Amino acid sequence: MEKVKIKKVRSTINRPKRQKDTMIALGLNKMNSTVEVELTPQIKGMINKVNHLISVENVK
Repeated sequence: MEKVKIKKVRSTINRPKRQKDTMIALGLNKMNSTVEVELTPQIKGMINKVNHLISVENVK
């Protein structure tokens, strides 16, 4: 499976609860926190929902 590195670059203050919950589910709590996850269809969906709050890059 392909892996991606996700970094939180914008705050979740004044965002809908659904977006806040998605960020927590991805493991991104604090600003500039980074996680490396496998790119499954579920993760792709979460990335699409909060793509304005994160940056994504491929990992080899």
